Amino acid sequence: MAYRLVVGTLPWLTIALLSMPVASGVLGALMPAFGWLPTLGGDHLSLSPWRQLVQVPGLVDMARLSLVTGLASAALALALVVLFLGSFLYTPLYRRIQRWLSPLLAVPHAAAAIGLAFLLAPSGWAARGLSPWLTGWAYPPGYAFPGDAWGLSLILGLVVKEVPFLLLMSLAALVQCQAGERLAVARSLGYRPLTAFLKGVMPGLYPLLRLPLYAVIAFATSTVDVAMILGPTTPSTLAVSVVGWLNDPVLSTRFMASAGAILQLLLTLTALLIWWSLERLVACASRGWYRDGRRQCGDRWLGGVAWLAMRTVLGLMMAGLAGLVLWSVAGYWPFPHFLPRSPTVHNWLNAADELIVPVWQTLSVALIATLVSVVLVLGSLEAETLRSRPLQPWVQVILYLPLLVPPVAFLFGLVMMQAQAGIRPGLGTVIVGHAVFVLPYVFLSLAESYRRLDPRWSQQARSLGAGPWRVFLGVRLPLLLAPIVTAAAVGFAVSIGQYLPTVLLGAGRVVTVTTEAVSLASGGDRRLTAIYALVQLLLPALGFLLAMRVPRYVFRRRRGLLPGAD
Repeated sequence: MAYRLVVGTLPWLTIALLSMPVASGVLGALMPAFGWLPTLGGDHLSLSPWRQLVQVPGLVDMARLSLVTGLASAALALALVVLFLGSFLYTPLYRRIQRWLSPLLAVPHAAAAIGLAFLLAPSGWAARGLSPWLTGWAYPPGYAFPGDAWGLSLILGLVVKEVPFLLLMSLAALVQCQAGERLAVARSLGYRPLTAFLKGVMPGLYPLLRLPLYAVIAFATSTVDVAMILGPTTPSTLAVSVVGWLNDPVLSTRFMASAGAILQLLLTLTALLIWWSLERLVACASRGWYRDGRRQCGDRWLGGVAWLAMRTVLGLMMAGLAGLVLWSVAGYWPFPHFLPRSPTVHNWLNAADELIVPVWQTLSVALIATLVSVVLVLGSLEAETLRSRPLQPWVQVILYLPLLVPPVAFLFGLVMMQAQAGIRPGLGTVIVGHAVFVLPYVFLSLAESYRRLDPRWSQQARSLGAGPWRVFLGVRLPLLLAPIVTAAAVGFAVSIGQYLPTVLLGAGRVVTVTTEAVSLASGGDRRLTAIYALVQLLLPALGFLLAMRVPRYVFRRRRGLLPGAD
C-alpha cells in the first residue's frame, strides 16, 4: 500500500514541478506588462508599458531577427537530419555518427558558441589557416562575423547544436514507427534509399518528431546565451534585449521588460503557428508526389549534400573545441600564425583560484537538480508500469512545457513573484529552476528503455515472494542501471549549460562556469574565456564518462547485464 501511495504521488509532483513554475511565471510577467506591480508603484492596470515598448528603437528588427533565425535554423537542422537518415540509415556512417551523439550533446550551447566564435572571428582559426597564402591578409579583416546583422552566424551556431538533438530524438522515434520494416518494404518495391525513406518512413516519423521540433523552435527564437555570443548587437534579438531591460538599474524599466517578455512569448507562438501552417502546406502539396510511384528523387546528389553537410557540422564543432584548447594554453599568438608561438600552462594556473567557487556552485546545483529529476522520472515511469498504460497525451505535452514556453517569459515572471513573496534568491531557487529544464530531458532519455524492459523479470521475482519495493530496487533498477546513469548524465549536462535560470533566479548571487563563460565571451581575454568554456565542457564530459564506466564496474562479473552483451 505504501509503495503504491509513493509511486502514485510522484507523477503528480512531476506535473506540478513542470507546470506550476511555467504557469505562475507567465502570470507573473503578464500583470506587470499591464502596469500591475504594487511593489514598484504599479497599483492600476495600464497600457503604458506597451507604449514604452513600441517606442523602443529597432523593436521590429529585434522581432524579425528572432523569428527568422529561429525558423531558419530549425528548418535547416530538420532538412539535414532527414536527408542524412534517408541516405545513410543503418549504414556504417550512421552507426559512427550515432556513437558520437552523446559526446556532442554533452557540449553546452555556450561552449559550442564560444568555440564557433573563436573559429570564425576575423582573427579566428579559420582566417589564420587561410592567411596570408590565400587571402593575403597580414592583419585581421574587418568583417562582422560572428555578430553579422543578418544573424547568419547565430543560425549556424543553432544548427550545430540542434542537429545532434534531433538525431537523438529520431533514434527512439525510428523504433516506434517501425522504420526498418517500412524501409524494407519500400526497397523491395524498387525505391531508392532516400525516396524509400521519404515516402515510406517519414509519414510515420514526423508526427513523433513534432514536439521535439516545436521545442527546438521555441529555444531558437528565445535563446539568450547563444545570441549574446553569436548574434548581432545593433539590434540584438528580442530575448537578449528583454534580459537587458530586466537588469536595468532604473526599476521602472521592469514594466517594459514584462511587456517585452510577453511579446517574446507571442513571437514564439507566432513562429510555432507559422511552422504548423507550413506543415499543412507541405502535406497538401506532397500528396501527389507520394502517390506518383517515382522510385527516386535525386538520391545521389542529395545524399552527397547530406554527407557534406553532416561532416561540416561535426567539423565545425570539433574545430571550435580544438581552438578553445589552443587559446587556453596560448602565450603570444600574433595574426596570421596558425599556432601559438609559446604554449603555456600559466593561463590555467592563474585561473585556478577563480574557478573554485564557480565549479563548486555549478556541481552543487547540477547534482541536486539531476537527482531530483531522476527520482521523479523513475517514479512516474514506475506508476505508468503499474497502470499498464502509457501517459495521457496531455501529460506528454506538460513534459515539453518548459521547452515550448520561452524561458525569458516565465522566468521573468517567477523573478517578479519571487520578489513579491519575499523569497531570497540563492542556490535553492536556482536548483528548482534548473530542475524544471532538466526533468524533461531525463524523461526523454530514460522513458523508452524503461518501457521496453521485459516485464517477465518482475513477474518472476514476484512469483518468488519478492515485494514491490524489492522488485523495484533489486530487479528493475539493476537491469536499468546503464540507461539511468546515461539519463542522469544528460540531465547533468543540461543543468551545466543553463544560463538564464541561474542569472535571473540567482540574482547574481550564484556564479557558475556558464554564467562566467558567457560574461567573458563579450570581453577581450580569449585565454580566460577559453578556459571557462573548456571547464564548462569538461564537467558534462566527466558525467558521460562516469555513465559509461559505472555499469561496467558494477557488472564486471555479470557481463550479461552490460549493454550490448551477448
